[in-house]
Amino acid sequence: MRRRSAVAASLAAFALALALPASAQAATGDFSYKFIGLNGKAQSVTLHALPSRQCVTLPEVADPSSSEPAFAPHNDTDEWAMVFTGPDCEGDSWTLRPHGRPTTDNLKLRSVFLTPPQF
Repeated sequence: MRRRSAVAASLAAFALALALPASAQAATGDFSYKFIGLNGKAQSVTLHALPSRQCVTLPEVADPSSSEPAFAPHNDTDEWAMVFTGPDCEGDSWTLRPHGRPTTDNLKLRSVFLTPPQF
C-alpha cells in the first residue's frame, strides 16, 4: 500500500513539474530600432537580453492612435526576430535573421518576437 502511495506521489510531482512554465530564456546580443520622439526627431533604442519566445511591444510606439510606428529594426541577436506592424505581435510581420544587417527605414514595427533557430 505504501509503495502505491509513493508511486502516485512521484507521478503527481512529475506531472506538476511538467505543468510549470519553463524558466525564461533571453537572447544573446542586441535588438535595436528607431522611432520619432516627442521632439519630432529620430531616436535610437537598443534592447539587451530580449526574452525568447515572448512578445515584446515596444513601449515608445505601443499606442497606434498616438504614435507613428518604430522603424529600421536591426536584429543583432543569436535568434530569429519576427517584427510586427501592430502591438501585441499582431498585424503584418517580417522575419529578420540572427546577426543580420540593419534594415531600411521603410520597415515599420510596434512589437517583436524572438525565437531560437531550429536545427
